[in-house]
Amino acid sequence: MTGTDADVAAAAVAGDSDALAEVLRRVQDPVYRLALRMTGRRVDAEDATQEILIRVMTRMSSFRAEASLVTWAYRIAVNHLLNLRRQPREDLTLDGYREDLLRQSSYDGPDSAVLAEEVRLQCAQALLQCLDRPGRAAYVLGEVLGLAGQEAAWVLGVPAATYRKRLERARDQVRGALRGRCGLLDPAAPCRCSRRIGQGIEKGWVDPVAPVLATHATRGAARTAGDLGRLRDVGDLLRAHPDYAAPESRAQAVLTLIRSGRYPGLLPDEP
Repeated sequence: MTGTDADVAAAAVAGDSDALAEVLRRVQDPVYRLALRMTGRRVDAEDATQEILIRVMTRMSSFRAEASLVTWAYRIAVNHLLNLRRQPREDLTLDGYREDLLRQSSYDGPDSAVLAEEVRLQCAQALLQCLDRPGRAAYVLGEVLGLAGQEAAWVLGVPAATYRKRLERARDQVRGALRGRCGLLDPAAPCRCSRRIGQGIEKGWVDPVAPVLATHATRGAARTAGDLGRLRDVGDLLRAHPDYAAPESRAQAVLTLIRSGRYPGLLPDEP
């Protein structure tokens, strides 16, 4: 189905089945990528995404086109994600993260290239979990997803000055965590992804049989190893993830629920 966000949203509110599916198609991947960066783990991101998509679909009548559907969905998503129960990786600290980057060992098993990529992706996820939730949300929206300042502040529901302060503090923390450690950013730094495979397997955040992020389904062309050779700063490193695809089973479950007519009406609007 084609049309502007406003047209599609209006048709969805009127009960058009194709429009409902189109709303989901437009927002499901962006919402999932936001949830994955905020929660740090695929299983938690999938659960959160399903809950968020239900909220998006049941709040369609409140869409006023003051922002795109995706940005509007981000606002609903952030409100949900900031109020989740504490996640396992949120026990990480920036000091502990820096120390872990120095704990390296050799790995002689199979699939070392794939597992080194898994280390890189999981390491970036872990770094984000070291930030407090408000700072993490500001950093993910502005630095990773690339929202403009006013847009990100609207998503967060805070004044632009508050958003800028949170973003700058998070940037300083991320830079400080990787300064003098990450070999992808500084050839003289000691940490190499390939040398942390053993540690990752031992601690359980790298599965040598079924890596979670390095083999994740994506949309569009996958990034190549050469892309990492063009990193300019920490922001580039944190953005250098594949365009992960939301699990279709979760989106279809939401669509089936909404189409069934059994869902008990509209939820209250977000504050």
